[in-house]
Amino acid sequence: MAALAAFVAANTRLQAPPHVPEIRLHLADEAVDLWHRTEAELETIGLPPPYWAFAWAGGQALARHVLDHPHLVAGRSVLVFAAGSGLEAVAAVKAGARHVLATDIDRYALAAMTLNAAANGVEFAMSGADWIGAPVDGYEVVLLGDVFFERPLADRVGAWAASAVAAGALVLVGDPGRSYLPRDRMDALADYRVPTTRALEDAEVKHTTVWRFRG
Repeated sequence: MAALAAFVAANTRLQAPPHVPEIRLHLADEAVDLWHRTEAELETIGLPPPYWAFAWAGGQALARHVLDHPHLVAGRSVLVFAAGSGLEAVAAVKAGARHVLATDIDRYALAAMTLNAAANGVEFAMSGADWIGAPVDGYEVVLLGDVFFERPLADRVGAWAASAVAAGALVLVGDPGRSYLPRDRMDALADYRVPTTRALEDAEVKHTTVWRFRG
């Protein structure tokens, strides 16, 4: 883990996401450069691209919503799926969550989350397991930031989110209009205009919605 953390620290800069300025994260300045270098270095061991190095619009909106509406998580147990940088996990802790578990299958994401938790003076649990399909018993809130960007993943996450709702969890989704977002299964809670970068997105500001998943 030390080597992974060193890689994260060497290829990022501690900075505040534009829509959540009260949180500081290790983020990449040159998105395309890091993306290509990381892909080249990790290709032989099958690790995914460095989603952890960027504050995606859906995650920023979801973190903003949690911070502005702390009653959603205060005193509750929270599961953050595909947590990446850990932005939503940090926000949940700051909003008063009783327990937070941030999950991501990328070991570099876990290293980034460790650094980012320390940078913000917070603590939360982490897991590298694939949680899709796993029961969420004991977790009262599930946070999904920007995860509906491809069909196979969207179908799996949608079914899992429905099972979480059936188990009694509040499932919140942050999304900037990805193609495979199941809007017919969700209720919109709030809209945000999130600054982003054209190196990653098709606009410098993304209209992003926080949704409640119905099931």
